[in-house]
Amino acid sequence: MKKSLILALAVFAAGAIAEPDMDKYNKSCAICHASGAANAPKTGDAAAWQPRLDKGMDVLVASVKSGLNAMPPKGMCFDCTDDDYKAMIDHMAKPAQ
Repeated sequence: MKKSLILALAVFAAGAIAEPDMDKYNKSCAICHASGAANAPKTGDAAAWQPRLDKGMDVLVASVKSGLNAMPPKGMCFDCTDDDYKAMIDHMAKPAQ
């Protein structure tokens, strides 16, 4: 039982996305996603994010890196890693509390 619990926690932790760097989020993503400028899906609007999430995280990260519609390449976060982008996408897609 104890080994099963430890294994389950390890598997969960390996798949978990880290918390976003809020400085990077505030300097890049929040500029449009906080207000919905240029039709960007708003942070905390899970319904707006769901169709995008359905495409898969790799597709979303690729869109961020190359730019999409009004979003400039890399979402103006030129020092972000793929893990940074994933964490910020996850943050923005979570329902507002």
